[in-house]
Amino acid sequence: MTDTPPDHLSINPRSPHFDQAVLERGIGIRFKGKERRDVEEYSVSEGWIRVALGKKVDRHGQPLTIKLSGPVEPYYQDAESDTGPQDEIDEA
Repeated sequence: MTDTPPDHLSINPRSPHFDQAVLERGIGIRFKGKERRDVEEYSVSEGWIRVALGKKVDRHGQPLTIKLSGPVEPYYQDAESDTGPQDEIDEA
């Protein structure tokens, strides 16, 4: 896998931008300099994220979302764990 997250990603399995392997690895989103944990979908090149509107759902049971525009910075959450401390062997 590469260290660059995809340009466009969605957590909805019905979306063509859904990628299970990337989501299992863990994605973090910084939007306008602040970390967001409620992002349903994002696009870096177009500069927007979609977030759920509370607990509201449409007639198909999918969450209603709103598109927010601004700078989007995705990153892999496991990037820091790859360079984590190595196991040390105790010699007595």
